[in-house]
Amino acid sequence: MFKKRNKQVVCADGFRMSVQAGDGMYCTPRDDYGPYSEVEIGYPSEREECIMPYCEDPTQPTDTVYAYVPTQFVTYIIAKHGGMVSGGLPNGIFMNKFTAKHEE
Repeated sequence: MFKKRNKQVVCADGFRMSVQAGDGMYCTPRDDYGPYSEVEIGYPSEREECIMPYCEDPTQPTDTVYAYVPTQFVTYIIAKHGGMVSGGLPNGIFMNKFTAKHEE
């Protein structure tokens, strides 16, 4: 059975990235349940310095994947870009008032 992928994360300022975890992905644990302590990020819309050490192809930072990224970096990136307005996250990445964008 194939695990459904999360929808692309879209932040308030327009930044986008794929955040995935599951069997066969670059994540910890490598199963379909989590909770995950490290996840796979793919194809961010712009270069993010904090995750460059995890970059598969540093010459193309927006056209590659990032392996075993600690979940706290995902939370940091989302907060930095104004909060998540749409998309999905793997089990174990917790939203808080800084990462969840609310309509006022």
